[in-house]
Amino acid sequence: MSTPWFHLAIPVDDLSAARAFYGGVLGLPEGRSAEHWVDWNFYGHQLVTHVAPGAAAKATNPVDGHEVPVPHFGLILSIPAFHQLAERLRAAGTKFVIEPYLRFEGLPGEQWTMFLTDPAGNALEFKAFRDESQVFAK
Repeated sequence: MSTPWFHLAIPVDDLSAARAFYGGVLGLPEGRSAEHWVDWNFYGHQLVTHVAPGAAAKATNPVDGHEVPVPHFGLILSIPAFHQLAERLRAAGTKFVIEPYLRFEGLPGEQWTMFLTDPAGNALEFKAFRDESQVFAK
């Protein structure tokens, strides 16, 4: 059996803005596309941006003293890759919903995390665990 791939389709208001963010700011390679959608290589997984104006949700949930956007999606990266991406985002002038910080320090699941939104308002979280065996720790 081959390794499973993650596939996620999200709504965007404007494909040009999506291309600038996902291709330019995040540096994701673009795959297939059509007039109303674009496939992205999201660190080896398939992310599809579909034109659906105004569809992004705007809710939050309190976690570790921050209002976490719900729904959201993202990836778990290595700690060096997390910090490289954070610097890339800062250099691009990204406005973070939650700035990169160390969450649950000294507790099970200690992790670096950051939240941001794409131009359509879709929330993304990137995180990096001090110990990847703690991803599902209680």
